Amino acid sequence: MSAGQTLVNNIRAVLRQRGITYKQLAQLMELSEPTIKRDLSRGDFSLSRLDRICEVLELSLSDLLDGMPAQASLQELSEAQERALVQDPQLLLLTYLLVNDWKLAEIERTYSFDESQMVSLLLRLDELRIVDYRPPRRIKKLTARNFSWRKDGPVHAFFLARVAGEFLRAPFDDIGDEFRFLSGMLSVPSRTHLKAVLQRIAQEFDELARQDARLPLAQRDGFSLMLALRKWEFSEFTQLRRARHT
Repeated sequence: MSAGQTLVNNIRAVLRQRGITYKQLAQLMELSEPTIKRDLSRGDFSLSRLDRICEVLELSLSDLLDGMPAQASLQELSEAQERALVQDPQLLLLTYLLVNDWKLAEIERTYSFDESQMVSLLLRLDELRIVDYRPPRRIKKLTARNFSWRKDGPVHAFFLARVAGEFLRAPFDDIGDEFRFLSGMLSVPSRTHLKAVLQRIAQEFDELARQDARLPLAQRDGFSLMLALRKWEFSEFTQLRRARHT
């Protein structure tokens, strides 16, 4: 197989892996969809066009010649990896953005990381084996599509201590916002049913987020969804209960 055909095949493989359509690639490159289709069918595009494809996909020419690994593998981080993230908010933020398919150019436009900070953080993430970083611009996240934070892990504890209070104090009055706090007496079958419903909602949230990751950043906003269900009574109410006599 010629080097040109290898490049074309590997570009197509990367697009399939990331769920990027020809139309979306055309938008990222500010070209028409027929132009992209013609280029990738004939494989006779210019070197400047190839450089632009590499830039948009944040790949090097060697990446495309060698072929990219089929998929990432980390469904969750280790305790030590999460602990390292929560000790450095910048590192945690960058991880969150990369896991959610932000491109390096989008991060640089949106957040005030200077070049030396960015390189230092990426090298740290590479050391932690959260991403594969090849300076200056090649980044491949090592997390799987179904990645999630550890249950009761360091990031979960960080969220409860530093994030949850601020999140719940918000007015929840913007487009797309919703907040309900419900209390009631439920049987075991009813709460088992509700638990399954919440699991389906969480799965749908993840699936929609993965689909929307293909859209330009300007068409997406950061959203958080908190789902909770447990047997519980407010402590001040519990104090008013009569003592049980055996």
